[in-house]
Amino acid sequence: MTAIELAAGELRQARESGTPCPPLRGRLLPEGDVETAYQVQQFQVRGWLDAGHRRVGAKVGLTSRAVQESFGVFEPDFGVLLDDMAVPDGAEVDLDRLLQPRVEAEVAFVLGADLPDERITGVDVIRAVDHVLPAIEIVDSRVAGWDISIVDTVADNASSGLFVLGTAPRRLADVDLRLCGMVLERAGEPVSVGAGAACLGNPLHAVQWLAQTMARSGDPLRVGDVVLSGALGPMVSVTAGAAYEARISGLGSVRVCFSGAAS
Repeated sequence: MTAIELAAGELRQARESGTPCPPLRGRLLPEGDVETAYQVQQFQVRGWLDAGHRRVGAKVGLTSRAVQESFGVFEPDFGVLLDDMAVPDGAEVDLDRLLQPRVEAEVAFVLGADLPDERITGVDVIRAVDHVLPAIEIVDSRVAGWDISIVDTVADNASSGLFVLGTAPRRLADVDLRLCGMVLERAGEPVSVGAGAACLGNPLHAVQWLAQTMARSGDPLRVGDVVLSGALGPMVSVTAGAAYEARISGLGSVRVCFSGAAS
């Protein structure tokens, strides 16, 4: 088996067994080799699609400059969203579905047009967006203790888990995404705060970066895709039995709760 297959196999085993695996970097994958890490991600995505899942969009990670510096990188990363990752607003998620879940609040974009050209501009993105929604991303890591580098998280589909979208669409013209404030509450108490400017200066910049990057890879964003544009504030570890609600000014709110025992 190749290193790519071995790494993908360990991540799959972690997901299926509920037991995280050791870090991949420096063991199965070379330190700093992001290109190979994306090949591991793509290998897994092909397997999920072959198994009957459907790609419904993509997510951007590492959109905070401080987080990028901690990873020693100078651009975001991305992962793929599949149909079985979507959770209805207000639903209860069984923690048995996850290994080491954390939550963060984001702006979600839904595209009304394809973005096939790697030379797209910000105006192209604005014209392609049909609407925006508040979102909670439930991030997860198959790597033990969240001991991850850029290589580990990219290989692990950008530490994707599940996602929850609000249900009241807003037009871009009605929201100032750079200045929109966010508060994420657990049982009514604030646990994370932020604003649109924390996401590459503006969540639209993250969507533009993603569209260019995915077009360059030959798998561009398409009409109907959901794009999670990146965290507006610090992510928070999940507490069993707790409910989390994110409110983003101009966009409304979105909520999710968790049952089961914390892992």
